[in-house]
Amino acid sequence: CKSRFCNSCGAKYIQDRASKISSKLINCKHRHIVFTIPEELRVFFHKDRELLNLLFKASADTVLGWFSRLNKSEKFKPGIISTMHTFGRDLKWNPHIHMILTEGASGIKTIWRKVSHIPFNMLRKRWQATILDLLHINLGDFFYRLKSYLFKTYPDGFYVYAKSNMHSKASEAVKYIIRYTGRPAMAQSRILDYDGEFVTFYYDRHEDNQRVTEKIHAFEFIKRLIIHIPEEQFKMIRYYGLYAKEYSHSSKLYRLDSATRKHFRKKYSH
Repeated sequence: CKSRFCNSCGAKYIQDRASKISSKLINCKHRHIVFTIPEELRVFFHKDRELLNLLFKASADTVLGWFSRLNKSEKFKPGIISTMHTFGRDLKWNPHIHMILTEGASGIKTIWRKVSHIPFNMLRKRWQATILDLLHINLGDFFYRLKSYLFKTYPDGFYVYAKSNMHSKASEAVKYIIRYTGRPAMAQSRILDYDGEFVTFYYDRHEDNQRVTEKIHAFEFIKRLIIHIPEEQFKMIRYYGLYAKEYSHSSKLYRLDSATRKHFRKKYSH
């Protein structure tokens, strides 16, 4: 049926998409990074969903700009795959970017430079400045007061989180970040009861992993679900750097999947 609310179709979509993405991966360690925004900004992306494109652009620019400055003559480029999640575990509107990033980059002369250390304190401040500047440009001068307030309220920048326990398993990280791009925001197994008027469901709270049970009216439950359906033609998965297009050293970089494995999967996937 290919519905956004079908878990079966979603599982098939994720399997196929993960396979295609994995075939692009360079054979190196990858870092899984999450770029978040504070609650004060979420309303703007809810009112104007076109602004969601800025989250993709700002997160990519944040990382690509830092890599480029490692050596200005080389202009190093990493490989980036980004996807968007628009919800937290409680289904509330909370847009954020999940990124798979190569722990290395290719330069104009250098085929590959390994980059294991990424200063996340710097990334937080760079991410904050980049997304606020883009919003200021798009929303106009009225946004300036809130922009100044957020710089003062979040002096360390907006939260950027790296899941280091996943960065050595790129294929598993790919499955994780795209798991909500083709299926509902909530698995059916999390719905505990429906009495004809109210829905009872649970989620594990992100802060302390404690299980929380919530009972809300069916209309509110449906509302929380459907706000996460993306606009038609909106690209939930995007590629940047080495994964966006062929690069001067692309043919010299080893891929995670060999040509033989790609051919086998393409031939027998159906």
